[in-house]
Amino acid sequence: MDVRAAGSADEELLLDLLNTTPVIDGVPHDGLSELKVANAWMRARGIEPSERERAALVSAREALQAVVRGVAAPSSLAAFVGGVALRPVATDDGLDWHVEVAGPVDGAVRAVLAWDALRITSPGRLRPCANTECQLFLIDRSKPNTARWCSMAICGNRMKARRHYRRTHASE
Repeated sequence: MDVRAAGSADEELLLDLLNTTPVIDGVPHDGLSELKVANAWMRARGIEPSERERAALVSAREALQAVVRGVAAPSSLAAFVGGVALRPVATDDGLDWHVEVAGPVDGAVRAVLAWDALRITSPGRLRPCANTECQLFLIDRSKPNTARWCSMAICGNRMKARRHYRRTHASE
């Protein structure tokens, strides 16, 4: 039985977390490496800032990036959900699932549960950018599921310009 235990805010958290390692001017950056910046990032996403939380987010990010890229199995995420319990709560509209986390770390758990929710509801739509020089990820919300780039204006334009250049200069 598949149970979706994450909402759209958690999907945004997941995508934001995956995208905290951008390549800027050819140099990889880590948006969570500095404690002050990481604390602001966590606060903006409803996560109580702490060094333990930041460390868990960085570990979860690395594991999730590997899973989404297909270089690690989903079982590598087990460490992040070991202390998680789902409790059903009956409402007038049906059942709501409340996530109970044992311990002070919950951002990493939310991100992993969001990954699983996307796996269930939108298989194959969370993917890395097709630009091999880019380290970002996207959630393809297009109807035909054909989005390839994190940004059409940046990566998509660059990739199309490169292909055009190769085509037009291949015969020279």
